Amino acid sequence: MHTQVSQKRTYATVGLLVLMSVMMFVSAGSARAQDDAIDLAPVDVVEVNGLIDEIVAHDIEQAIDRAENSNSQAIIFQVNSHGSVVSTARMTQLFEKIINSKLPIGVWVGPTTARAYGSAAQLLAVADVSAMADGTRIGKTGKLLSTSAGKISFGDASSQLITSTLNSQQAKKLGALKLTTADDGVPVLRNMLLALDGLTIKGKTLHTVVDAKDENGQLVRDAATTRFFKLGLVERLLHTSASPPVTYLLFIIGLALLIFEFFTAGIGIAGVVGAICVVLGSHGLATLPLRGASLVLMLIAMFALAIDVQVGIPRFFTGLGLALFTISSVTLFRPSD
Repeated sequence: MHTQVSQKRTYATVGLLVLMSVMMFVSAGSARAQDDAIDLAPVDVVEVNGLIDEIVAHDIEQAIDRAENSNSQAIIFQVNSHGSVVSTARMTQLFEKIINSKLPIGVWVGPTTARAYGSAAQLLAVADVSAMADGTRIGKTGKLLSTSAGKISFGDASSQLITSTLNSQQAKKLGALKLTTADDGVPVLRNMLLALDGLTIKGKTLHTVVDAKDENGQLVRDAATTRFFKLGLVERLLHTSASPPVTYLLFIIGLALLIFEFFTAGIGIAGVVGAICVVLGSHGLATLPLRGASLVLMLIAMFALAIDVQVGIPRFFTGLGLALFTISSVTLFRPSD
C-alpha cells in the first residue's frame, strides 16, 4: 500500500513538472512576441469624441504634428461624433492637413454604438485607411467638401450617405471603407492594428504585428505599442461645455443663480457658482450654431421672471417669462453641419 501511494505521488509530481514546463514554454513564446512588439514603431491613437469644434480640430492637427516629429509609424483617429460646429473653410483646412500628412492616417469609428455623422463622417473619406466596428453607423454627410485632392467621395455610397446612414456591413459592401477585411467589421482597436500590418501607404510599409511561435509551434501574435492621447483637462472641460445640452443647462442655471443672488444681501456661493456657469455656458453659446433672436428672447424671459421673483407673487410677468422661455428653449440651437 505504501509503495502504491509513493508511485502515485511520483506520477503527480512528474505531471506537475511537465505542465509547468509547457506553461513556461508558452510564456516564453509570448514574452518574445511582446519584446519584439516593443521594438516596433508605436501607433498613436487619438480620440475624437463629441462635436468637432475648434478645440478638437486643433487637437487633431496637433496630433499629426506630434506623430510626424516622433517615431510613430501611423495615426489612428477613434471617432464618435455627430458632426462639426466649425466653418466649412475650417473643416477643409483640417482635411488638407490629414491628406498632406507624412504618416499614414487611419480612422476607426468605434466602439460599438459610435456614430460618425456630418463632417465627421467625411474624415473617413480623406483618411488613408478607414474602418468601422460592428453596431456603428456613418452618414448624413451633407454637402461633400472639396479638397486639393478633389471632391470628397465614398464611391458608390456617396449619394446615399449625404442624407442617410449606413452600418458597417452596408458601408463595406458599397465600398465606402478603405480597409478590406474578411470580417464584417473591425470590432476593437487591436483588430485595426492587425489589419494595418503589411499595408504600404505613402511609401511606408506598416509593421504593426509581431508573430512568434512557442515551443509547441503555436502562433503567438502581439500588436505594436499604442500611445493613447486625449484632450487635456482644461480643453476637455471647454469641449464638454460646448455641447448643446450642457451649454443650455449651464447658461440657465447660471442666470437663475445670479438672479437669486441679486435679491439677497452680499455675495455668496450661489453668485460665484452662477458666474462660473454663465462663463462656461457663454463659451458654448459662442461655439455652437444658435439663433440670436432666441437668445434675446431667453434673456427677456429671465428678466420677466426676475421681476415677479422680486415681488414674490406670480403675476403677468411670470406667464410672459414662461412663454418666452419655452419658445427660446425650443428654437435656441440650429442643427450642426
